Amino acid sequence: GNIYWTDHGFNLIEVARLNGSFRYVVIAQGLDQPRSIAVHPEKGYLFWTEWGQSPCIGRAHLDGSEKVVLVSLGIAWPNGISIDYEENKLYWCDARTDKIERIDLESGGSREIVLSGSNVDMFSVAVFGAYIYWSDR
Repeated sequence: GNIYWTDHGFNLIEVARLNGSFRYVVIAQGLDQPRSIAVHPEKGYLFWTEWGQSPCIGRAHLDGSEKVVLVSLGIAWPNGISIDYEENKLYWCDARTDKIERIDLESGGSREIVLSGSNVDMFSVAVFGAYIYWSDR
């Protein structure tokens, strides 16, 4: 197995084996404050959020190739992301808009607001079956 992580200080996404060996940079260019990561091993996708000048949610293959932006409008501080493997949906929470939203993880379409709060600082989100879990800083 592998572990992926972001380094928003250096604007990198890296990967290594679980024992720390074979560490290398997966994405080194075009990132601006990457924040959170989700991996879909079966489809070979890596998803991430960015908090920089142009906040977005991106997708690439696990080797960093074919990088695309799935969401770039209507987001400000996208924090945690989570994959619904059964429904092929990608969920994220936004600490500025106080929303949890989802999209189709293949097309980036079918965007829906799942939960909208007020005066909450959503930090992370997880999806399991029919349930959504989130943390509020």
